Amino acid sequence: MPNQGIPSFLGDRLEGHRRLLGFALYRADGSLAASGKDLEDFTPSAQPLLARVLAGSPEISDLARADDQLIHIFVRPLGPSAQPPSGALVAFHEAGFLEERTNAGLMRSAFWIVLACLALVGLFVFVTWFVYERPLQGLADWMKRLRMGEGSEAPPLQIPLRSLAEESNHLAASLRAVRSASLDFSRQASQSVKVWTRDRLRTEAVDTLGGGPLIVVSNREPYMHVLQDGRPKVIVPASGVVTALDPVLQACGGIWVAHGSGDADRETSDSRGRLAVPPEDPRYTLLRVWLSKEEEQGYYYGFSNEGLWPLCHLAHERPVFRDSDWKHYVAVNRQFARSVLDEVGGGRATVLVQDYHLALVPQLLKEEHPELKVGLFWHIPWPNPEAFRICPWREELLRGMLGADLLGFHLQQHCNNFLDTVDRMVQARLDWDRFSADLGGHTARVRPFPISVESWSERGVLGDQDLERRIRELRELHKLTAPILAVGVERIDYTKGLPERFRAVGRFLETNPEYRGRFTLVQLGAPSRTHIRRYRDLQSELESQADEINWRFQTDDWKPIRFLVAHHDAQTVHAFLSMGSICIISSLHDGMNLVAKEFIAAQERRDGVLILSEFAGAARELVDALLINPYDTEQFARAIRSAVEMGPDERKARMARMHRIVQENNVYRWAGDLLRELSHAPSRVATPT
Repeated sequence: MPNQGIPSFLGDRLEGHRRLLGFALYRADGSLAASGKDLEDFTPSAQPLLARVLAGSPEISDLARADDQLIHIFVRPLGPSAQPPSGALVAFHEAGFLEERTNAGLMRSAFWIVLACLALVGLFVFVTWFVYERPLQGLADWMKRLRMGEGSEAPPLQIPLRSLAEESNHLAASLRAVRSASLDFSRQASQSVKVWTRDRLRTEAVDTLGGGPLIVVSNREPYMHVLQDGRPKVIVPASGVVTALDPVLQACGGIWVAHGSGDADRETSDSRGRLAVPPEDPRYTLLRVWLSKEEEQGYYYGFSNEGLWPLCHLAHERPVFRDSDWKHYVAVNRQFARSVLDEVGGGRATVLVQDYHLALVPQLLKEEHPELKVGLFWHIPWPNPEAFRICPWREELLRGMLGADLLGFHLQQHCNNFLDTVDRMVQARLDWDRFSADLGGHTARVRPFPISVESWSERGVLGDQDLERRIRELRELHKLTAPILAVGVERIDYTKGLPERFRAVGRFLETNPEYRGRFTLVQLGAPSRTHIRRYRDLQSELESQADEINWRFQTDDWKPIRFLVAHHDAQTVHAFLSMGSICIISSLHDGMNLVAKEFIAAQERRDGVLILSEFAGAARELVDALLINPYDTEQFARAIRSAVEMGPDERKARMARMHRIVQENNVYRWAGDLLRELSHAPSRVATPT
């Protein structure tokens, strides 16, 4: 029987406690009156409970550990309930089975938890495969078919992320556009392999301009007059825009509208600011726009070059935007547009607006003269939408640019970035297959046109004998005794990577001491935007850096770096590019960089080596250059050594391939493609919104 030997009044209290160890009986004073067998080890554990019961508490039970064993203790007072207890009865039970039950329960729980986790993981893997991996694999297969030209269907509908689906559409449009352009180019190449010349461009212009004039609009003027010894002297500014467009207008004729910034510009122009250029052989008209010092400071130095320039170049310079600069920018853009409209009157014309200084001009022109053919060529990179969002007047700039019939950039990547920016910031309808944007009923086409140069022989430089004499003069003047000459030609600008270039030269000489006295870098640096403190500081930094490297390595008759700060004329630049066996371009970010192509064009012997930054647009075409990351000084220094030690056969093979690219895709082809594409664009004015 379960309660055999247990007092009846305890039977219901101990029901369920099957493992009875024994009883102990205590007197009212707490002394032990009687105890079961072998309870000596357990009775001390009952003392706290016993004391509470004898003090008047009702029956108590608890668990305790004694002799490394878990026991259950039950204490009940003895005597009438209304009187102080006359003693107490204590029952002891073995309770180890409770731990066993608990552990068994925990093991069962752990088992089911693990089983549930495995089931959840399996479900998650299945859902991931079904919702993401399966459609993404379908997307990959579709992209492969698209890349191989095996399909033109739309991307799969089950793509899980909206942004990924949108980017897939954009990528497909880009690939189709590139493939279409490649096919067009192949067809044109198959029809004629004739190199583009001035005469060919002139013929093309007659067909595409429709009898109207060609008008180029830019901030930089192609010919500047400055006072020297009290007399006006003509200077050709260091500018990629000038390098590219002056030969175009010399071939086609027309008008160039630009800011007259030289201190002798007014006295060399007529009352309307016009003069025929080039001065020695006039081919077209230069129309100068006059700006006040305040306008020039706000529009050019302020908004354009402290705001837009660093915004578009990934060169770690913080853009600065001021409301006063923006107001000057708007006013000056209106002034340029008015100058163009006054020249055109009510007639037909094709207008090529140049660069970031005049982003509002296309819309201003089209609003007043819808029938004008207006193109805008952006000579610097176009950033991603997140970067461009920094500009407080981003929508106004985009609407101004979209007033053009044709928007040109150097690279397809810049076209993609521009349309992405429009897609996110302006309520325009985009056609990714045709790479165009429709705003207020006006369609702007967006196309890549990699800009280039003309041959040096067409620029009136010195003939062979005079060139050799000029090279000897320059070597003697600047004490260029080293047999290995590297050349750099840049405006002094923080995007050009000049400090990185100087550091690489220092590292090259440090790790290759055998070339000390045998290698010199001649760096031609044209002062630029000296009204901006960042540019003045950069020039001082470069001069100090060159002095420090020269101090470390120079000898009595040799210096490793010759830093020549001045505005150098075309003949001097050509002479240095011709004598240099190496040209170094280390741009941190560049739309194209025409110096790379000018060096190739100057290499008559086809044995020079071009070291070219991978961050310059020219790197996409000139793959036979030694491509470098200008931030990686060690790699840069190794590239200089590779250029110095490259064998003559490899040098000639590389240069021959690059020369063919520059010769065939010269500035006349660039202008011809631009004018032809613009002539096909419909002319409709955007509705102001």
